[in-house]
Amino acid sequence: MTATAVLTARALLLDMDGTLVNSDASVERVWRRWAERHGLDGDEVMTVVHGRQGYASMALLLPDRPMEQNHADNARMLAEETADTEGVVAIPGAPEFLAALRGVPHALVTSADVPLSTARMAAAGLELPGVRVTAESVGASKPDPEGFLKGAAELGIAPADCVVFEDSGAGIAAGRAAGMTVVGIGSRAAAHGPDVVVEDLTKVRVETVGDGTVRLHIG
Repeated sequence: MTATAVLTARALLLDMDGTLVNSDASVERVWRRWAERHGLDGDEVMTVVHGRQGYASMALLLPDRPMEQNHADNARMLAEETADTEGVVAIPGAPEFLAALRGVPHALVTSADVPLSTARMAAAGLELPGVRVTAESVGASKPDPEGFLKGAAELGIAPADCVVFEDSGAGIAAGRAAGMTVVGIGSRAAAHGPDVVVEDLTKVRVETVGDGTVRLHIG
């Protein structure tokens, strides 16, 4: 669906990479190096890694490797990604979108950990939401809905009253599994069946209503 739409919500749950922050250059550099180290095709690796925690991507790409090795490798990868913020910029419209959410219940729900999410949001010049669900907060990576359900619970809002903003297949699947409406951001999102998809956050207008409802004009 690409036509203009109006959605209603009481809270918004926001992915970071690809949704608020364009970190594709950093992700490509780090994960293509990893692919080379393990003799994997870089293009194939890049179709898997967006939206998931690193250990979950590794489990799909190296299915015979013990999970403890994936977790150890993921810790090293997170440190690499945190140190590499060259080319990390805000998604168009992200600063204005976040400014419009002041006073609106919202949370960051990201597969990044605290250091990585802090570094990337800072590099993009974006303010971190007060409520954040990061890699340390959950036991399961997207596409499991745990992160989004935890975000809704921390905000005190029913899942059905939340709208998710996501760019990746794993994230869109997680939002759907949580029983939430999903807005897809960018070209990557379109193939994964979000309820609405737009090019970037310049296409989203936030309207607050007196009863605590938020109207999202999308498209």
